[in-house]
Amino acid sequence: MLKGSSYESTSSEEATVISKGVKIEGKLSCSGSIRLDGEVKGDISSQSAVIIGENGKVNGQINAENITIGGKVTGTVRAKEKLVLDAKANLQGDIFSKIISVESGAVFNGNCKMGDTGNINFSAESSKSDDTAKK
Repeated sequence: MLKGSSYESTSSEEATVISKGVKIEGKLSCSGSIRLDGEVKGDISSQSAVIIGENGKVNGQINAENITIGGKVTGTVRAKEKLVLDAKANLQGDIFSKIISVESGAVFNGNCKMGDTGNINFSAESSKSDDTAKK
């Protein structure tokens, strides 16, 4: 298992694939797309797309332009443009996105804010300050 690491891709045209059976603990950051079929304990951020496959599991925040979830995610999801919850998706956490598509069979438990995300700060710090402001 990879612990406490941060991976950064250099080209927005590259795609990073985390295969089934791979477990990562730490922050994952990429300028290109990320496809996850393994497990991540930590935050994921991409300037492009994040795709969580059916076998993928994430326990942490996801920030990306577009996000597709087909596996299990526990944490806040922030898509600048579009979030898709596939039929086998299981999301336990809050959503911030302009557009949301939910297929029949998907499970979502949390709060959802849709619309122009231009005013939403997509950093991990903003979710902490949002929680403090609600209290």
